[in-house]
Parts: sequence; C-alpha cells; structure tokens
Amino acid sequence: MSFDTINRRTALKAAGASLAALAASSLAAADEAPKVNGNIKQSVCYWCYGQIPLEKVAAEAKKIGYQSVELLNQEQIKQVKKMGLTCAVMSTAGSIADGLNRKENHDKIVKQLENNIEFAAAEEIPNVLVMSGNKKGMADDEGMENCAAGLKRVMKLAEDKKITVLMEGLNSKVNHRDYMYDFTKWGVALAKKVGSDRFKLLYDIYHMQIMEGDIIRTIQDNKQYIGHYHTGGNPGRHEIDETQELNYPAIVKAILGTGYKGFLGQEFIPKREPLASLAQGFRICDV
Repeated sequence: MSFDTINRRTALKAAGASLAALAASSLAAADEAPKVNGNIKQSVCYWCYGQIPLEKVAAEAKKIGYQSVELLNQEQIKQVKKMGLTCAVMSTAGSIADGLNRKENHDKIVKQLENNIEFAAAEEIPNVLVMSGNKKGMADDEGMENCAAGLKRVMKLAEDKKITVLMEGLNSKVNHRDYMYDFTKWGVALAKKVGSDRFKLLYDIYHMQIMEGDIIRTIQDNKQYIGHYHTGGNPGRHEIDETQELNYPAIVKAILGTGYKGFLGQEFIPKREPLASLAQGFRICDV
C-alpha cells in the first residue's frame, strides 16, 4: 500500500467525520428555538384563533416568542397570566356598533370601563378598549363630542391608575360599514378634545390601509396619539406575508423609529395552518 493511498484513506475518514459532525450540528440547531430579536413586543389577538382552545394558543404563542394574548375578558386574562403571558389590551367595553358616540350608551359603557380599568390596574394590564360606535345617521362632529364627553368621565380614574384607554379605528368600506371612527384624522381630533395622555388610538394597519393608505407617514405624523397597533394582510385580512400588499418589516421599523415601547398585536385571520401562520407572522415582524 502506497503512502498516497494511506493519506487518501485518512483524508476520507476525516471528511466523513466532519460531515457527520456537521449533520449532527444542523439537527441540533433545527431543534433549538429560533433566535428572537425582540425589538418589538408582540401579542396575539385570540379571536382570530377562537376555534382553538385558549390554553393551546397561549402555550404555542409563548413558545414562538409572543408575550401577550389580547382582547380577552377578565377570566381569560387570569388564565394566560398563569401561563406566564400578559394581555396587552382587554376586550372592549360596549360593542363595535354601540359605542360612546351615543349618549344613551354612556352610563353602561362608563361602568364597564371603570370596572376594566380597576381590574387592569390590579393585574398590571396596560390598556383597556372602547369603540366609537356606528353612525346610524349621526354627524361625525356630534359623535366626536359625545365620545369626548363619555371618555372624560373615566379619564381621572385612568390617570390615577396609570391605565390607557384605547379607541380603535376600523374601516367602513369592507368590514364595518357605518362605523364612525374610520379615518385617523377623526381619532386624532378626538384625542385632542379629550386632552389626556391616558387616551390613545389603537391604530389598526389593515383597516387604515383600506381607508387611507400612507401607513408609515401617518404613523410618524401621529405617533403621540397612538397607543397600540394591530396587523392584518390586505386584501383579505389574512397572513401578512408576500401574498398581500403591505410591507410589514418596513412598517414595524417605522413604528420602532417613533420610540414606541408598547405591543404589536397580530390580528390576521389565517388561511393556512393557524399556528404555523402565527409563527410566520412573528418572524416577519421581529425586525
């Protein structure tokens, strides 16, 4: 046997050992959780996954890297807190259609808001939610005055308890016809009327893309009035990947550029395997 033959055999054995080590390393890496940048805190809107038990959604969300499951009632919040998660936004006081724009709704909604604020303070939940309501023939300026009057009834409590009251803008073109707060400028004008740092807007990127577009500029121009964000792919409100028109990595970078420290709520309705899509959405926004 020649010296060259021995060297070739030695080299082949070494190469085989290296390939085996590389394969083992790759398998180990595949089993590890993906690295999370964590520059923005992410949350899951549970209603989008309502066909799956809350415990399963919460457990899977936590594995992915989410820190919150939101739009929950008080009992559901207690459930997810036991699992090491929080709730970025409580479920709404009142309803989408019947909100603060009608004075006859004020007593009921204010009572719910007060209860939610007290609960949120005790459980360290940052935000509670309320809606403007549908127009039903009411003028925008009248509805704004009524919303401001209702909100001012709870602002002292919210300020004392350090809880933010959010109102969400929705599109009136596709999903919520006749909803009053359907443009950012209306929400900003309301925030100015209320005049409290404890009242902010829930800026839903999907809804506002439908109504007005110009997402990044709007976020930058109105950052001081926005207290929370929601995602959703447009058109269709499905996955936020390349199947739709919004560039979510760029949008999230713009949000972070404003100094925002709150949560980003994933509020898309998955068309594919739900939990896989939930993980994909997290990765897309984990810039």
